[in-house]
Order: sequence, then structure tokens, then C-alpha cells
Amino acid sequence: MKRLTAISLTSVSLMLPSLIYADLIGEAPRLDPADRISQDEISQGQLHLDEIREAGLIIFSTPFNRYDGFGDGPHDFSEPDNHSPTGGNRPTLQGNGTFLRVNGLDAQNCLECHTVISNRTTPPRLGIGGGGGFGTSVLFRPANIDVIDENFDGIAEFDGRLINPVFLFGAGGIELVGREMTHELQNLKQHALNNPGTIVELETKSVSFGSIIADEYGNLDTTNVEGVEHDLVVRPFGRKGDNASVREFDVSALAFHMGMQASEAFGGATADADNDGVVNEITVGDLSALSIFITTLEPPFDVDDREHRDGRRLFSDIGCADCHRPTMVTQRRTLPYKLTGSPETPFEDIFYEVDLTKQPTNFRQTRNGGIEVAMFSDLKRHDMGEGLAENAFFQTDQQNREFITARLWGVADTAPYLHDGRATTLAEAIFLHDNPGSEASNAAQNFKYLSENDQNKILAFLMSLRMPENPADDLIDPR
Repeated sequence: MKRLTAISLTSVSLMLPSLIYADLIGEAPRLDPADRISQDEISQGQLHLDEIREAGLIIFSTPFNRYDGFGDGPHDFSEPDNHSPTGGNRPTLQGNGTFLRVNGLDAQNCLECHTVISNRTTPPRLGIGGGGGFGTSVLFRPANIDVIDENFDGIAEFDGRLINPVFLFGAGGIELVGREMTHELQNLKQHALNNPGTIVELETKSVSFGSIIADEYGNLDTTNVEGVEHDLVVRPFGRKGDNASVREFDVSALAFHMGMQASEAFGGATADADNDGVVNEITVGDLSALSIFITTLEPPFDVDDREHRDGRRLFSDIGCADCHRPTMVTQRRTLPYKLTGSPETPFEDIFYEVDLTKQPTNFRQTRNGGIEVAMFSDLKRHDMGEGLAENAFFQTDQQNREFITARLWGVADTAPYLHDGRATTLAEAIFLHDNPGSEASNAAQNFKYLSENDQNKILAFLMSLRMPENPADDLIDPR
């Protein structure tokens, strides 16, 4: 593999504080310059896909240290503490100078939170790209945590977001579905602008996102848009549907969890936005390799046999499949990659493409040349009611209540369930859907009123939706 040799300690421009001693053993970046690849090598086709995946795996699993750019740098007491999710000038817990844990600075690599392949086995089966147990849950941007129960009501008040990490398998198929939905919604928006006064229904892949209407002056009325932002960009990633691509998610996750800033989003290769003495912490090539690695992780699978067909039918009959759409079909089979920005144009400015019907993803190809993505989601945000609402101070009431439909492929292996991991069993998760204001109440009540035998058929069907056996094993040295 031809490695990028131009990235060295000099080009990374270490300007570390004097308390770090570069002459001592181990006082160097954990990310070996020889293991990094450049954006040009990727975009110009100089590397095989597996070489790019290998470089992405290294970014994913390297435990970054201060020489790599980990952390927010020395605290600037002349500026207020930064409470933003992208970090910079955050305090550290008890002044330890390294970790915060609450509001990020809580991990050294991606693998710390994405390592449980199956919680169905004892002990759990571990691997690359899985989810995380409750102990790895993200405490996102709280200002107050009432751990002493000041009101003595049995509730530890929390005004941030508690996010249980999800697995990453099948991300390439998910992103392709989202891109195609966005492309169609943008075409519908243009159709509305071209036809003032005409109500345009926002339907893509049989999912309705409401409607829009434009006036003769080019103003767009988005009052009736639902389940997506008013820019009509489908964002499949994040519990709230925050990110249009894995690349976008990676930028924010690296900065939030590790203080590792991607140059394309933080001022360029010479900027030191977090003032930690390291520039170009995550290069454009690093970010491309990481996003390509994640989007080429193989998808979950289902054990398709006669035993579970009644359960699949009942799952649909009681209304679960209205939101948990079993399969989405794409028009294309290749996933395009672009830099962050301009999510409204998902198929422009492409620098690389991967055929998702080939190794290692192996999505099933349709007769029309697309792929089947059996993720059990409509990629739409829904109101999950008062009982599952968050209390984040930085979100509106509607935002606190809405979540993107959870993808159920692999659900047999992914306990605990729901956005914050509060449900330890699948049945419990289903019952919790029934609460005041929840769009899923009817389906949950239908499940509740089924016979125990039929309930178990549905649960057995869900238990047939499994995680990959050995993800990314072709990149792992067995020694």
C-alpha cells in the first residue's frame, strides 16, 4: 500500500505546551504518519478500496493522544466555557486537564463506544463497529444534573440529551437511501417554485413528509412539512436525524468526543481552532478514509425462514411497519462521496464511489439496478410522546419529543433499546411506545391486545434480525 509520506511531525505542526516532553518514549502521535493516506490518493484512484478501508479502520480505532490533537488545549480563562457540541475551551472534570465525560472529551477513539456486536450472547460478542452498553452512553450538553434528587421525587433531573450509541453496520445503504430521498425532495421543491399556488405533496419512496406551496415571488411555505427539516434534506444519522452523511456525523463526533478537529470543517489545514497546539488533526484524506470505512461495513441480516413469517406478517398488520418500513429500494447501487457542505445537492461534487452490491457490503441488487436496504425505517422523524421526550434545554418541545425511526435490522443483538437505553427487553421497548401524544401508541396498543402466542411470534421475528458475524474481519490480522 502506497502511504502518504508527506504527513510528518513537521507537517502536522506540533506546537505543544512545555509540560509535554517530546524526547521521552511514547511522547509522539499514536496515529502513525505512515498509516495515513491523502485525499488525492483516494480521488485519483491510486488506492484499492481495501487500502482505503484499512486506513479508515486505523482512524476509527487509534487511541488519540495530545500529540494527535486530542482535547481542547489549555483553558482560556478570558473566554467563557464552550458548551457547543463541537468543543473548544471546555473545562475538564475536576481540572484533570484531559477528560470531561459530561459534554464530550469522553473517549480516545471511536471503538470505545462502538464495540458490542451482540448483547444476546453471554459474554457479549465484541467487534468493530458495534453499539455500546449504557455505560458508554453520551451525556450531551447538559447544564444541570440533579444526581442528589433535590426535589426528593425519585427523578434525577437532566437537561441535556442521553444518547445510547448505535451500531454502524449497513451505513452505506442507509446513506444512499437518504441521498436519493433528498434528491427527490429537492426536485419537488423546485417543482413547487416553478408552479406558484400549487400544493406539492412531499412523497419519496412512499414516505410522506407533508406538503409545500410557493407564491409568485418565490417564497416557499413549509408550514405543512413534517418529519424533516424545512430545507428538505433527509438526515439519516443521529437519533434526531441530524446528519445527512456519515462524513458529517464523523466531523461532529470526532470533535465532541475527542477534541479531534477535521480541517475541512475547522478553518483549514493551518488552523488551530481549539488552541491545543496541533493543526490538521484530521486531514481531508483521514476523514474520507474514515467515512468510506464506516459506509462499507457489511449490513445486518435476517434469518428468513418459515418459523418467522407469521411474526413478520403480524408486525405489519398491527401497524409497526408503517414507520419501521422493512425494506427501502434505491435507484442506484453506487454510493457517492463528497466533502461536507451542500447536502441539498447529494449527487454533485463527487470524488469517489463504491458499488454497494460488491464486497464487503454485498447488498442485494434489484432488477432495476438499485439495492435493497432492509433497515426497517422510513428515515423520518416522529413524535414519540411525553413519556419518551427528552428535556434538553437547547431544544424546543417538539424537538425533544421527536426522533428518527429507529432501524430495527440487527435488533436481536442490540439491547438496551430506545434512544437512551431505558428498555432492557424488546417487549418493554414496544410497550413504552404507548404514551400520551406518541404517534406509535396505536401500534403499541395493538401489540398489547394480541394473544401471548401472537406477541411471541412478533418477538421471535424481531429476534431473527441479526448483526454481522465478523465485521471487517478481512482487515484484521488474526495474530
